[in-house]
Amino acid sequence: MPRLLFFAAAREAAGLGAMDVTATTVSEAIGEAVARLPDSFGMVLPSCRVWLNGEPTDGHERCGEADEIAFIPPVSGGSL
Repeated sequence: MPRLLFFAAAREAAGLGAMDVTATTVSEAIGEAVARLPDSFGMVLPSCRVWLNGEPTDGHERCGEADEIAFIPPVSGGSL
C-alpha cells in the first residue's frame, strides 16, 4: 500500500500526517484520500504539489507498497 504524506496546510486539513491507501496509481491514491479525509483536504488539494518518491508527478504513474506520495501546499515565510 502506498503511503500518503501530508505537509503544512495539507496536514492541518487532513487532520493527520500520513495514511496508507490501497491505490495502484497516484490519481487513485488522490481519489481515495479525498473520499476518506475531511472536506477541508479537498479544498486545499488544488493548491498542493504532489510528489511521488521525491519527484513531481502528474498523477498517471503507478504506485505500490514501498512508494510515498507527498502533498505539499505552497508555503510562505522568510524575513523582511
